[in-house]
Parts: sequence; structure tokens; C-alpha cells
Amino acid sequence: MFSKQSGWLFLVVAMVVTLVFAPIAAAETWRITSLDWQPYSGSDIRDQGKSIAILRNILARHDIELIVEFYPWKRAQKLAGTRKYVGYFPAWPEEVAKGFLPSLPVDWSYIGVLTYTGSNLAWESIDKLYETNKVITISTYVYPKKIENAMKRFPGNVISSPDESLCAKMLAKKRAGAAITDPDVMLYNAKKEGIRNIEILKKNLQKKELVIAFRDDEANRQRLEFLNKILTRE
Repeated sequence: MFSKQSGWLFLVVAMVVTLVFAPIAAAETWRITSLDWQPYSGSDIRDQGKSIAILRNILARHDIELIVEFYPWKRAQKLAGTRKYVGYFPAWPEEVAKGFLPSLPVDWSYIGVLTYTGSNLAWESIDKLYETNKVITISTYVYPKKIENAMKRFPGNVISSPDESLCAKMLAKKRAGAAITDPDVMLYNAKKEGIRNIEILKKNLQKKELVIAFRDDEANRQRLEFLNKILTRE
């Protein structure tokens, strides 16, 4: 039989071995909602998208696990208001709803103007574009004010699409002279649909921050402060 001293020694060794070889758990887990907005985010693409990969890598360096659940955009925003989630990402600052707080930029996207090949459309200004052309926009997006204002001035030339996939099909069939959205998202979806007659008229109409919209409570205000400090140093 083991002596008491031997038994205690065995127990201590066993505990040390367990601690050394046990999987290291993340100090914290952040669960967010997102949308299929390839190439920035997507449930069925590598690393769940380039923006998700950037956020995940940043958090992993600080021992934080990121879990992402994908939904249609409006549902993703609504679900992010429940206590199960810290917020939603990626969002333009204009898309940070009441009851949420924006982080500093995690990544960047662009708002650009696209047209179909052979349209002979020349870029002048947003107002001129809407004055003389039918223009497709994405119905779920909150656009910057200068675009929203042009849409209000020329409502008869506004065409809405629920997503870039349908938008690409409409533009390729010349149902509008132009579309305003992120060029990378539009061309990704066009390629996916086998559409090859869409081109960029103006890529960088506006550079847009991609932020996390944190649900506003005490714990998330601390997370926001923590993340902003990290992003300031990145």
C-alpha cells in the first residue's frame, strides 16, 4: 500500500501533469452575428471571410475566442441585441443601430459605382449619376448621406435590390445604368453567377470603416475599450 506521503506526492504530480497537458481554454469567448457579404464575411468561404479572419486573429493574440453566427443582415442585427451576443460585424458606422456602440475600424471596405460593359457611362458626380440614370442600390444598406440625399432628389431613378447577387444580374441585363455598392462584393457575386460584363466606373467613391457594433451594456463597454486600445496599436 502507498503511504500517505506517497499518496499526496502522486496526487500533486497528477495535478501538475493535468495542468501542463490539458488544452488551454480561451480566457473569454465573444459571440457575434454576421452576414454573408463575401469576400468580407461568409459562412461558406475560407476563414469565414477576410474581415472575420482579421478580427479573429486580433482577438486570438489576446486569448479571446471568436464565434460567428451568420444570418440575413436585418436578423443578424436584431439577434445581436440579445444577451447571447456581444454585437454584430462587419458594419459601416451608419449601420450601428440605436442601443449599440461602434468600435474603431477593424477593416475597410469601399463604396463604388459599377456599370455594365459598353455603357459608355462617364463619372461626374452622384447627383449627375442619379439625374441621368437608373441606379441600383442594396435595400438593406444604410448609405452615406450624400448618396441618400441624391436618392431622395431623384426617387424615380432609384432601383432597390435585396443583395449583390440580384444586383449583378440586373445590371448585366442593362436594367439600370449603374449600381452603387462595394465593388469587391459586387464582382465576387458577379463571378459566382458567371457574369462577366460588369466593370467598375469609380472604385473609391468613399472608403468605409468596418466596425463591430457592440450591444450597449457595462460588459461590452469594457470590451469596446479593450478592443479599441488593441486597434490603436495595430
